[in-house]
Amino acid sequence: MLTCDFDTKITFVYSVWEANANDSRVFVDAVTRSSNNFPMLRGNQFYLVDSEYPNMFGFVAPYRGQRYHLHNYVGRGRLCGKEELFNYRHSSRCNIIECCIRVLKARFPILKLITNYSLSRQRQIPTSCYLTNNFIHQEHALDKLFVEYSEENMVF
Repeated sequence: MLTCDFDTKITFVYSVWEANANDSRVFVDAVTRSSNNFPMLRGNQFYLVDSEYPNMFGFVAPYRGQRYHLHNYVGRGRLCGKEELFNYRHSSRCNIIECCIRVLKARFPILKLITNYSLSRQRQIPTSCYLTNNFIHQEHALDKLFVEYSEENMVF
């Protein structure tokens, strides 16, 4: 599990669970265990979360049973209702995390082959990749991968 800001800077990594673990269970563990130091937001700020995560204070999930992913809106006419409009805008913003993940997988192919390593090593690899990625982003914001995957309204 990872979080990022709107500049695709990774702000939190949680890689202690196996890949086949339930997303909601991983999420709840990450945000409730105090030793994880999850960066809770203050005031009227909130995280946009995937539909597999619970909709709770500080975390806003999309409406279930409505169109959600950007590719579902292309060429399909007008939005139908406030829930669909909300989901469209939610998806547009969540596209940032998809961009971040695509950049990471393009830059670090090891992330696709992570199951070839021991579980203890599997936990260390993503964190190393994310830290390196943030450093590259900070020092070279015009890196070709960031530019390529940051096109406005790019649908993944």
